[in-house]
Amino acid sequence: MISYDDFAAVDIRVGRILRAEPFAQARKPAFKLWIDFGPQIGERKSSAQITRHYTIESLIGRQVLAVVNFPPRQIGPFMSEVLVLGAPDADGEVVLLAPDHDVPLGGRMY
Repeated sequence: MISYDDFAAVDIRVGRILRAEPFAQARKPAFKLWIDFGPQIGERKSSAQITRHYTIESLIGRQVLAVVNFPPRQIGPFMSEVLVLGAPDADGEVVLLAPDHDVPLGGRMY
């Protein structure tokens, strides 16, 4: 069990994918993502192993949820600044978590 304060320490925000490209240097198939979290947080980058269910074209403009207060993580030559959230399907492949209606960018999950 964790306290509410523990939960509140994880800053999960809504962003919109502006740009995506293949991440050829990744050990497992992945995309590089550039995500807009609105004026307060701005644009951040992420690496995501989501190639099974998504194409670059299907990602552009999609809203996603991401943890924005983890320290940046170097993944090969790419600095990942946020952790995009997903859940595994029956085969263990990532399905992105997102609001089911458009919401303002930067909105905090609660």
